[in-house]
Amino acid sequence: MTVVDHVRSRFLQLGRHRAVSRVVRAAVPLDKAVTRISRGSVHLIPEALLPQLTLTTVGRRSGVARAVPLLYVRDGEDFVVIASNFGQKHHPAWSYNLEATPDAEVLLGTRRIPVRARRVSESDRKRLWPSIVAVWPAYDDYVDWAGERTIKLYRLTPR
Repeated sequence: MTVVDHVRSRFLQLGRHRAVSRVVRAAVPLDKAVTRISRGSVHLIPEALLPQLTLTTVGRRSGVARAVPLLYVRDGEDFVVIASNFGQKHHPAWSYNLEATPDAEVLLGTRRIPVRARRVSESDRKRLWPSIVAVWPAYDDYVDWAGERTIKLYRLTPR
């Protein structure tokens, strides 16, 4: 096992604790700033540990562009993002924005990719879930923490 693999394994285990989830959630504004300043070339957590993209949506009420760093998995050419909101009881704002305006943009590294979003079907959800928790095992915990809320998955297809 390489050093990176060992660090990733320990990091993924830590991510399953609520306190760590709160710290990661609190760090999102800083990650957004770092990514914006670096024009996408840097995230707080290196790509070697977690696959990340920045999703820019249009605010459904404000009409203003809103960017958020997200973990993702690939499904063919598509990106699949998880609207977990760290297991909170409500959906993240970006998911409502995508439903109102499904045309969005992905920043992957320094590459900007226009995408069209759609909710993932239940059959695709079941197929994709193992690869999703392989990236971030805490998603299983987030399902429990979210209570009655079903965590939405979105497929982002390059246009």
